[in-house]
Amino acid sequence: MNETKQGHKIIFRFFSEVFNREMVEVLWALEVDANEGLYKIDSIPSYVPLIATEDIVRAIYDTMEEGLLYKETVTPSGNSTVQVIRQNDDTPLLQLRKKFAELGCVSEEVNEDFFVLEVPLNINYAVVKELLDDLEAQEEIEYAEPALSDVHREQTSS
Repeated sequence: MNETKQGHKIIFRFFSEVFNREMVEVLWALEVDANEGLYKIDSIPSYVPLIATEDIVRAIYDTMEEGLLYKETVTPSGNSTVQVIRQNDDTPLLQLRKKFAELGCVSEEVNEDFFVLEVPLNINYAVVKELLDDLEAQEEIEYAEPALSDVHREQTSS
């Protein structure tokens, strides 16, 4: 099986509304219960919708895929994932990422104009969303919320 000291690779197959096609993304996960096929997501999804770090998912070994294939989310972590696309080349991507790091959000660069943001459960999403909205209004970024937890959704609904 695909495993290392860091964990296991889980294959996610999904249809992307953005790209209008079937896609595949592989995420790292830590074994929770091998007998039950339970794993905790240990990387920030770049494209997979409705999945966030620390979610507990069920995956089974698939001989055709030659690896673990995602089946379902068993326990959501409460974390959220936000996709951010830089719109203004004058603003360094690292500078944008640092603004979110100051709010307690880890991010991962996907390419020179795109990063994904992890918003932990214990972070007030209203504060993060305010920054996202401000940067979007200034035409610095565009963003999407492919995995917004119920807790974070409640923090921004008024």
